[in-house]
Amino acid sequence: MKSITDEKLLSLVEAALFIADKPLTLQSLKQDLLVAYQVSNKRIKQVLEQLTQDYQHRGIALVKVASGYRFQAIAELSEDLSALFKEKSPRYSRALLETLALIAYKQPITRGEIEEIRGVAVSSHIIKTLTERNWIKAVGHKEVPGRPALYATTNAFLDYFSLTSLAQLPELMPISALSLGEHDTMPAQVSEKP
Repeated sequence: MKSITDEKLLSLVEAALFIADKPLTLQSLKQDLLVAYQVSNKRIKQVLEQLTQDYQHRGIALVKVASGYRFQAIAELSEDLSALFKEKSPRYSRALLETLALIAYKQPITRGEIEEIRGVAVSSHIIKTLTERNWIKAVGHKEVPGRPALYATTNAFLDYFSLTSLAQLPELMPISALSLGEHDTMPAQVSEKP
């Protein structure tokens, strides 16, 4: 195995993170990118820490998400940067968002349990949409008659919301704090169709 200078290691990891189409883990950096070099995990961690510091006051930041490390624009610039994206972000129905929230907070959970909490049937289209986005997956079957699928969120869900774990989800508001009067409207990002 060849040795590699700190300067080249930093440049190589930085370039890999910029061109990668998905987050990179410490292991993927070591096994795929740096396979020809003799590099310890500690040294790679030091490079990742250095990159985090180098980009601290810039328009992009190195962030750790559930699937690894990636560069992304800082949140303060998202509104201005949205002009570059002609495609509108998808709008999700209140039913889809409620279903996703129940899965995220109560996982693993069955479709029947979601329906019991929401008080209405869950459309198969909602489950299909969440599965196609790779935000949820069936992680097993509940040992009751009919053996319904148990759903849980995926790393892709965490990555999309820039989370490293479910522990970073915001705390749920108590039901008494919610105002669900007839004059309340749905948030602007929510439409009637999934």
